[in-house]
Amino acid sequence: MRIFRRALPAAAVAAALLTAACNGGSPRPANRAAPPAPGLAAAKVVPVAVRDAVPDAAPVAMGAGADDARTRGLGAIDEAAAKAIAAHQVPGAVIVIGRHDRLLLERAYGERQVVPDHQAMTVDTLFDLASLTKPVATATSLFVLVDRGLVTLDDALVKFVPECDKGGKAAITLRHLLLHTAGLPAGIPKDDFAHGRDEAVRRICAVPLRGTPGQVSRYSDLSFLLLEEVIRRVTSQDLSAFARAAVFAPLEMTDTGFLPAPDLQRRAAWTELVMGAWRVGVVHDPRAYLLGGVAGHAGLFSTAKDLALYARAILGGGEVDGRRVLSAESVRQMTTPYDVPDGIRTPGWGIDSQWKGGGLSPRAFGHFGWTGTALWIDPEKDLFVLILTNRVHPDGSGDAKPLVLEVATIAARAVGPFVGKADPCDPRDELRLGVDVLKDEGFARLRGAKVGLITNASGRAAGGTPTVDVLRDAPGVTLVELFAPEHGLLSDRQGSIPSGRDERTGLPVYSLYGDAFEPSPESLARIDTMVFDVEDVGTRFFTYASTMRRAMAAAREHGLRFMVLDRPDPIDGVDVAGPVLVPGSRSFVNFHALPVRHGMTIGELAYLFNADDHLGTDLTVVPMRGWARSAYQDQTGLAFVPPSPNLRSVTEEILYPGLGLLEATNLSVGRGTATPFEVAGAPWVDGKSLAEALARESLAGVSWAPTSFTPRTDPYRGLPCQGVRVTITDRAHFDPVRAGLALARALRRLYPDAWEFKKLDHLLQSAAAMSAIDQGKPLTDIEATYKTELSAFLSKRDRYLLYPSGTCAH
Repeated sequence: MRIFRRALPAAAVAAALLTAACNGGSPRPANRAAPPAPGLAAAKVVPVAVRDAVPDAAPVAMGAGADDARTRGLGAIDEAAAKAIAAHQVPGAVIVIGRHDRLLLERAYGERQVVPDHQAMTVDTLFDLASLTKPVATATSLFVLVDRGLVTLDDALVKFVPECDKGGKAAITLRHLLLHTAGLPAGIPKDDFAHGRDEAVRRICAVPLRGTPGQVSRYSDLSFLLLEEVIRRVTSQDLSAFARAAVFAPLEMTDTGFLPAPDLQRRAAWTELVMGAWRVGVVHDPRAYLLGGVAGHAGLFSTAKDLALYARAILGGGEVDGRRVLSAESVRQMTTPYDVPDGIRTPGWGIDSQWKGGGLSPRAFGHFGWTGTALWIDPEKDLFVLILTNRVHPDGSGDAKPLVLEVATIAARAVGPFVGKADPCDPRDELRLGVDVLKDEGFARLRGAKVGLITNASGRAAGGTPTVDVLRDAPGVTLVELFAPEHGLLSDRQGSIPSGRDERTGLPVYSLYGDAFEPSPESLARIDTMVFDVEDVGTRFFTYASTMRRAMAAAREHGLRFMVLDRPDPIDGVDVAGPVLVPGSRSFVNFHALPVRHGMTIGELAYLFNADDHLGTDLTVVPMRGWARSAYQDQTGLAFVPPSPNLRSVTEEILYPGLGLLEATNLSVGRGTATPFEVAGAPWVDGKSLAEALARESLAGVSWAPTSFTPRTDPYRGLPCQGVRVTITDRAHFDPVRAGLALARALRRLYPDAWEFKKLDHLLQSAAAMSAIDQGKPLTDIEATYKTELSAFLSKRDRYLLYPSGTCAH
């Protein structure tokens, strides 16, 4: 039995490899099955070189005691590894858990070879990383070039590889390649790699695109092969030499590289039998093999020790143990989430995955390798989870993903504060808001922080204590200043809000709804963290979420952390309705591509904004516990706090997405009355006719009655108005947006001259729906005009939901 110990020239093996069958990218011997694996079922889990947390290291940001692996549940990883080995999912594994400044767990399990002989897995085993090559070698090398000013992410590919200027590829940027949105197919036939690198690049450039760059997503090895070619042409070095000099040597990753030397090959994990010879220390990927073992998409080898250094450097903003490989800005760019058509990615990493551990935050990013390797890095938890296996040994039938999922879940839940998907029915307590959870954790996430708090009357703990007081009394936290959104700190003001000083606390108050709508540089000079604790009202055109979005951008620009203390959507977190804002139509009121009613919490919106707008904000969301998505505010047990002077009840909050749609027109929606948003009318309306027209719509859960009122504010201050009173008769079946559209439809038909119809689009923001209303089409036809966009939003929204649907008894 032969063993490949070094990469052969591509031409020498090309013909033989091209005759081999391929199973998901793994070469197979022609007409020959791999031998059975004797003794595999009896293989035992053998922990080797166990090392727990370093006891004398300084505590990390999550707080003292957070690193005691033996008491925080990391021991369950042993059982997970044993189960995976017993199930023949992997022959063995090396698992490392750590933070930016230390390792919490480092262990080896099982065997790195099971046939033809047995060899125990050790912590210094060398692994074929497969597609982990993409972020660790190729993307990182590219960002080194960004730091050196030699490339930018928005440079066109053809600037460096001009032969790709064909078939629409001139539009491809380096950012598209990093995000797998270049429109390239997943791959090309292996034969295209059998004639040398230059010919392979030529054939990649000739392949037809599968979609317009930036508008489609397809995970593609070709993207990273082209990035490799960019690096080669910019540096005049192949990827192996450049990555070693620019990335691995500075980080002292001494065992990492392409084409490992014989001494490293001797401790390599075995992969598969190919044409009668075992691959050991030689790249498993057939295309990288044909390219001589060096490729942008595969071919890198490394050990757990080295990859832990790399992960710590990423968590450390590009630096580990005093050694810097990337600037903090390049790390931010490399890890900024992008909402792309098939999910969420960063330039070089993935975020969306069914195999992402439960309890990892929505900011966690990672990558898998075909051979059974995986690395997840969570900046929000200051945590990395590294699982290295050779799951393709001996016969390619293993599956490391269940082990990756279980280990990442154990680590995320055992180490540090709670983040990630929340249990809406946590039996340990009643509803705990984000501020309550922060307090329950001993304020570990804010220890040592100098805080600027964006808040108003809704910012309070479940028991009623204002968040201002909670943070003022928090040990290790310095509350420096306050920021006020629209309606002021007490949520009782109208119009422009001046800056000043809070009489109760003496803290300075900076207005975010006055001369400016975002924090000024002066207001941010004395803080390092912004905290947002304001309850939204679940409607696109309410300004609190817009204020948060602008503050997130300011925090990013000034290098501040941004923390959101989550709280419920008061009109439930389930129902979504109305047209989605058209990109390019943004204003302070219509600030993001959301439907009229979005069904998301303020924390979920923060994650969405960060990815949709590529903000790269250092974002943390402290989630709630015990909230049911289906609950309205008055079903949560929380005291009602009016979010503004004109939303004085949960009923008015529910009606706001519907009647609020029309208040940019010359229709009064009850502002300046005792029941704003519960009435609508004008001096030129006949209440009886309007009520009858709306009754004919037969809308579920609502009744309409003629009424009269005299508002005390514009547009008809002091003038008697006729109109309708809206009464919700069945909240569960009532759709306020549909009610608003029905009202618009009736007004357009009854009062074509008196009603300022065109101003409806100021908040509706849908030319197609406006046209359908203008033509008198039925409600179903009006709703059909935005059905496709709403469906797309619902799919996107699912990626950011922190709380599963369900109901809980409190």
